[in-house]
Amino acid sequence: MFPWQKKKQTEAVEKRKTTKISKNLKENVAYIEEQYSSSINFDFESKELRTLVGRYHLFFYTTTIDSKLLSEHILTPLLNSKKDLPIPRTVTVPRVTPIKNMDDVERGLNTGSVIIFKDGAAEGFEAKIEDFKHRAIEKAENEKTVKGPKDSFTESLPTNLSMFRKKIPSKDLIAEKIEVGIRPAMPVTLIYTRDLVNDKILNNIKKRIKAITVDNIRNIEVLEQFLEERPRSLFPTLLYTERPDNAANYVSEGFIAILMDNSSSCLIAPMTIWGFFHSPEDRYLRWAFGNFSRLIRAGAYFITLFVSASYVAITNYHSQLVPIDLLLAIAASRERVPMPIVFEIILMEVAFELIREAGVRIPSPLGPTIGIVGALILGQAAVEANIVSPIVVIIVALSGLSSFTAANYSINHTLRISRFIFIIAASFYGLLSLLGAILLWVAYVVSIDSFGVSYYSPATPSTRSPRDTFFRMILKKEKWRPGYLNPKDWDKS
Repeated sequence: MFPWQKKKQTEAVEKRKTTKISKNLKENVAYIEEQYSSSINFDFESKELRTLVGRYHLFFYTTTIDSKLLSEHILTPLLNSKKDLPIPRTVTVPRVTPIKNMDDVERGLNTGSVIIFKDGAAEGFEAKIEDFKHRAIEKAENEKTVKGPKDSFTESLPTNLSMFRKKIPSKDLIAEKIEVGIRPAMPVTLIYTRDLVNDKILNNIKKRIKAITVDNIRNIEVLEQFLEERPRSLFPTLLYTERPDNAANYVSEGFIAILMDNSSSCLIAPMTIWGFFHSPEDRYLRWAFGNFSRLIRAGAYFITLFVSASYVAITNYHSQLVPIDLLLAIAASRERVPMPIVFEIILMEVAFELIREAGVRIPSPLGPTIGIVGALILGQAAVEANIVSPIVVIIVALSGLSSFTAANYSINHTLRISRFIFIIAASFYGLLSLLGAILLWVAYVVSIDSFGVSYYSPATPSTRSPRDTFFRMILKKEKWRPGYLNPKDWDKS
């Protein structure tokens, strides 16, 4: 947006804020009908009421309000009123607030309220009877669980807040609203526990949200990209989760959850790299089972990142490390393959990514079928056509299958992209260049901060923690909250 456009837009917002509600009902009606194009907007209702005690005018969207509440608790009381009482005492809606300027009128209409004007009154009234349609609470799609709660967030902010209140029934649970954007301003809700949260981190998040200068931000997925310190980084610094139980667990430890309407997920801040590899189910399983799952996932992450790169490095530069029988088998399988090993690996890795994306984008009933059939046909045809060797198909399949164990969708992309970086690095000088790439990769990860918190905490720098970084302890032995958050209350025993 050009500076002059931003200035013009800001001036329009300031004008609405300073436009007071007139005592003349006709002026108010004309202004709002012009602003909302009532002659074109088929679901915008401008309704006049003539009663024994005066004239009223109501504005609302028919598609965003509860029509039953409108009829029984607003229209009927106004029409039957025989005394000239204030509007909040006439209507029987629980939430009726006075408004003084047109900016508040527009905000109320856009959020599903009914605006009521009375002739001769220099103020209006906002009756909150919103009824936005949304889907029912369902199971989480991207964060499956066998043991633990099955509900997930919906696109309705009140519903999501209700689930938070249910899981953390405490007076210290705060839901604070901050507006972001201009056309229109959308509310961002911060959820935190006031007797635990670090005020410095909280103020940092608020400051970043208020510093966003953009027309509009519709959902949490877009907001995430504005809040990140390094938007070009491969590593996410906010945890994206669609599970209320996972979010509630973090909030009860002193983290901050960020919600917006129209999003069926929330963001958790600040976040370390370990949080992306932990699964909520780890804490629901018994100590041995939860740690065993983590061990399997850790092995899968190493396989995803390094098995293809190690194959390229060893077969090209360090063949003496391979047992002679296996080396002869590899040489025999590659006898008629015309391409170098690195191109062979990259070709199959890209083919696997294409199959993965195709499985995600096509309709759900066909996704798994297409993925499995496509992989079998493509792999078999590539081997028979002597484009790739059979062992490369095994290596790539193992690497791709391991990537599905990632506990978080965002870190899954990080692993997949990093895998290609390591493959290319290994093609230059074998294990030497691969080791150099790993050192640079780790050094970069250590340099990242998430809202002032080191990305590798509590491993480096070492801080007090519940000792849940690599493997978790027995739950009743966990005594401390994460030290890198510097919470107001460290002791959780």
